[in-house]
Amino acid sequence: MPDWMDPMLAKLTHDYFSDPDWIFERKLDGERGITYRDGNSVRLMSRNQKHINDSYPEIEEAVAEHAPEQCILDGEVVAFGPDHVSDFQRLQRRMHASSREEARQSNVRVHCYIFDCMYVDGHDITRVSLRARKKVLREAVRWEDPLRWTQYRNEKGEQFLREACEKGWEGLIAKQAGSEYVHSRSSKWLKFKCTRQQEFVIGGFTEPRGKRVGLGALLLGFYRDGQLIYAGKVSTGFDDETLADLRATLNKIKRKTSPFDVGDPEHKCVHFVTPKLVCEVGFTEWTSDDKLRHPRFLGLRRDKDPKDVHKETEQQQA
Repeated sequence: MPDWMDPMLAKLTHDYFSDPDWIFERKLDGERGITYRDGNSVRLMSRNQKHINDSYPEIEEAVAEHAPEQCILDGEVVAFGPDHVSDFQRLQRRMHASSREEARQSNVRVHCYIFDCMYVDGHDITRVSLRARKKVLREAVRWEDPLRWTQYRNEKGEQFLREACEKGWEGLIAKQAGSEYVHSRSSKWLKFKCTRQQEFVIGGFTEPRGKRVGLGALLLGFYRDGQLIYAGKVSTGFDDETLADLRATLNKIKRKTSPFDVGDPEHKCVHFVTPKLVCEVGFTEWTSDDKLRHPRFLGLRRDKDPKDVHKETEQQQA
């Protein structure tokens, strides 16, 4: 049984379609969780190979009880808001819990939606079709919370996307039903998005004004051809606790010079930081000069290397 298998990643497209040879799944806004069970050992891993068992101990325990003794399962860990929409901001309290005890005491309930299986009972099944893998997965796991089967639809992608957007979902993932599981980004999996959001590197922050605590705004960037491009700042989407925690974290990585190779923030009270942290940001659109319109902070990410953060378009996949 392999110690690690790189997860398959989807490409963004705006060319939505329906096709009998494709299936369509709900795109969940959470943290990718690749689960490895080998006998009594269960490892829940992020897509950049970080152990995340301590954030989600109930998922570890459920896998030990309800999954095959040897398996590698691919899924997404999510928390839901009161509107039954996956809520990445709500998940933050579990992602960044300082210990298993803090995670257990949290009032944030999580679920792991499993959508693929790479290995089971001594067999690597990545080279069989997606439909066959899903059949194996459906029968191999005992589906009890917090483990959930990921529902999907056949053929009618455009109709499903309209329904998804009306419900406030992030979008859909379209998957070619006969495709193998590859350990890279692939056009066999495509993202249909209702809203725009992606990861950005934090390159600095501004001082708060008035009664605001912690910081005023985060300075955002993305990499292009090895250069960090300034993409504007985000000042909404924070509560006071998040602002204070971010300020304490950013103070530890402050630097005197700008990390941005292209573009500079036009603000007097700026503090620059070493570009080590990645955050998720929602926004309405890009401007012609690579700036964000109406950005909103959604939370910190721990599952992506800053150097892998690019402007997500159909031509430049993040």
